Amino acid sequence: MDILVIGSGGREHAIAWALSRSSQAGVIYVAPGNAGTSLSGFQNIPIHAEDIPALLQFAQSRRVGLTVVGPEVPLSTGIVDRFQAMGLHIFGPCQAAAQLESSKAFAKEFMIQHGIPTAHYARFDAYPPAVAWVRAIGKPVVVKADGLAAGKGVVLCDSVAEAETALRACLLEGIFGEAGRTVVVEERLSGPELSVLAFSDGHSILVMPNARDHKRVFDGDAGPNTGGMGAFAPVPEIADDLIDQIRRTVLQPAIDGMARRGSPYIGVLYAGLMLTASGPKTLEFNCRFGDPETQAILPLLKSDMLDIIQSCTEGRLESIMPDTRWHSGACATVVLASGGYPGNYAKGLPIDGLDRAAAHPDVFVFHAGTSMSEDRVVTAGGRVLTVSALGTDLPTALQRAYLAASEIHFEGMHYRKDIGRTSL
Repeated sequence: MDILVIGSGGREHAIAWALSRSSQAGVIYVAPGNAGTSLSGFQNIPIHAEDIPALLQFAQSRRVGLTVVGPEVPLSTGIVDRFQAMGLHIFGPCQAAAQLESSKAFAKEFMIQHGIPTAHYARFDAYPPAVAWVRAIGKPVVVKADGLAAGKGVVLCDSVAEAETALRACLLEGIFGEAGRTVVVEERLSGPELSVLAFSDGHSILVMPNARDHKRVFDGDAGPNTGGMGAFAPVPEIADDLIDQIRRTVLQPAIDGMARRGSPYIGVLYAGLMLTASGPKTLEFNCRFGDPETQAILPLLKSDMLDIIQSCTEGRLESIMPDTRWHSGACATVVLASGGYPGNYAKGLPIDGLDRAAAHPDVFVFHAGTSMSEDRVVTAGGRVLTVSALGTDLPTALQRAYLAASEIHFEGMHYRKDIGRTSL
């Protein structure tokens, strides 16, 4: 079966790599891909991930047997609906179900309606009532742009003054454009965060190993938020009964709620959670694999991922769940970023040491912001590479990942030295 993976980041490189391990996999196309996907033997296709008509035409012309969507934007604009209307197999939620990620207001209303634990909140389209609500609360809040804002639409506010500034930027100054015309303001929760992802066929769910990522750019959770500077899976102190509670109170109610709405959720559902003193509460839903959590989770999968995805698209996930196997131990992922990221950064810088890093045992180097220039791999983004490593436990996995990462060099490269610190 020929497969099309849509996207260009480390997540998509990891997805293509996992799919390629299946005996059923034929040619794997990645649109648009990166230097790593090309060097891994996949065929990069120069079509942007948001160009749905061109992607549809390509899938039809090449008789692609399965399309897997990586990023959130094409899901939010209906790529699954378009492909299915033409009789093509595609893995991901339909546009109506993808609102769980594409609209913060929809997601909060959905959670309240279906009894999914989450923070107290309110939604606003105008500045004065939003400011009045924040002043009445009188404690730290989180201001979220309603729509997709490339991971930059969430502002953690330590004071009323900071909240007012964030609301002014969204509702009056329009810094997030259409995505920020409506905002969600919610109480700021405290506790460790946890990511729990699950495959779904619209009725049943298969929970993956839990993970934790590190959003802040510098060690000690200092500096601005990024798309993610590293992750590890599973979190060793998380007990099985807590994961079962999250499955029963967060993930399954979301799947059941979408089914009752007539929009069965088929794909990967990602719950971002805060483990508060009163139990786990849902910060957000993502409607696809996370990045960099994917690079920490998929190396742990022993079973055939193509089998799992096909069972989801065919509505028979429950039948293969007893046979799904994961590696014991842990996987750690370290993101190597460009100098200046998450601000301005240079591109086109040559990268050395990739082969040396990949030669380490149980190490996987997934490319994110890379491209080819005169037969050399060069930087092409803020998050350039993710180095993942397996280990019998988290300390071993981290040691291997950092040792491999030390082999790689490009000008201005930086990475956090404390991934996994919360669990060591």
